[in-house]
Amino acid sequence: MAMDMDKLNAFVGRFVADFGAAAHAGMVVIGEKLGLYKALAEKPVTSAELASKTKTDERYVREWLASQAAGGYVTYNEKTQQFSLTEEQAFAMADEDSPAYLPGAFELALGSLAAVPRITESFRTGAGMGWNEHNEGVIRGCEKFFRSGYIANLLSSWIPSLDGVQQKLESGAKVADVGCGKGVSTLLMAKAFPKSQFFGFDYHDLSIKGAEQAAKKQELTDNTNFKVAKAKEYPGKDYDLVTVFDCLHDMGDPVGAARHILESLHKDGTWMIVEPFANDDLKDNLNPVGRVYYSFSTLLCTPCSRSQEVGLCLGAQAGEARLREVVNSAGFTRFRRAAETPFNIVYEARP
Repeated sequence: MAMDMDKLNAFVGRFVADFGAAAHAGMVVIGEKLGLYKALAEKPVTSAELASKTKTDERYVREWLASQAAGGYVTYNEKTQQFSLTEEQAFAMADEDSPAYLPGAFELALGSLAAVPRITESFRTGAGMGWNEHNEGVIRGCEKFFRSGYIANLLSSWIPSLDGVQQKLESGAKVADVGCGKGVSTLLMAKAFPKSQFFGFDYHDLSIKGAEQAAKKQELTDNTNFKVAKAKEYPGKDYDLVTVFDCLHDMGDPVGAARHILESLHKDGTWMIVEPFANDDLKDNLNPVGRVYYSFSTLLCTPCSRSQEVGLCLGAQAGEARLREVVNSAGFTRFRRAAETPFNIVYEARP
C-alpha cells in the first residue's frame, strides 16, 4: 500500500504539538511555584525585570519566557521586548481563585507521570497503586485542579440542581463529604451554608491533615469536622446530604460504598455524585476530554481501585448507565442526571 504523505505529515504535526505540550507541563509548574505568572500579571516586563522581581536567574527566566510565548501562554511585544499576560491569560494562569485556574492540572499531570515506571510493571502484574502512594504533586495538583471547577459550579448550579437540597442547607443540614481529599468541596459548602454541619472523610491521612489546616486558615472549624475513614466505614447516621466528588470510580468497592452511604442517609436524604463527564459508548468518548480522562484513569484511577478490596475498576469514563447500575444495585430507588458541564456530570440518588 502506498503511504499517504499528507496523512503522515498531519500525524507528525500532531506529535509535535503533543511533544511540546508534554515539556510545557514542566514549564507551567515552574512558573507557578516561582510566582512568575503572578508577576507577569501586574505589568509588562523584560526578562531581566521579571528575574529581579521574582529573585530568579535572568538566563533561566529568559528561556522560560520564550517557551511560554511560543506556546501562547505569555504575550510578547517585539517592539519593547517585554512580556505580559492578557486578561484572559492572567485569569487562567495567575488568579488562584479563578474558576478557570489551570496550573494545578499541569502539576497533577507531572505528579502522575512520575508513577509511569511502576504503572508499566502493573500492566504485567495487574497490581494496584493506592492514591496515598503517589508523590505529593498528585495530591497538590488534584486539589488545585478540582478547586477551580468546584468554584465555578458547586454553589451556582450543582447544589441548586438537587431537589430541595439547597433549602435544607440554608436551614441547617447534616452533610458527609466522602472522599473529601484536602477539603476543598467541604469548605466551599461550609462557608456558603454556615447553619449546616459538614463532616469530611478520606482514607488518606495527609489529605485530612491538609483539610484541617485549611479549615483553621479559613476560620471554618465551627461547622466542619474532618476524619480519616474509608467510604465503606465512615461514622454517622441520618445525613441529609452525602456528597462524593470525582472519586466513586476510584473506589475498590463502589457498590459497597454506595450501600454504606444508603445506610447513613436520612430517609429523605440525598446522595450527590459528581463524576467526570463520560458517554456510555467508547466511540463517543474519543475526543480531547476523553483522552485526558482515559490517560489519568490509566495512571491514577484504575490502579487506585486495584489497590483496594474488590477492585471493580470503574474507570474515569464509566458512563451513566454503569453508574446507574452501581447505585441501583446498592438499594437506591431513584437516580437521575441533575446537571453537567463539559468536564463533569452530577447525579442525584435518593433512597
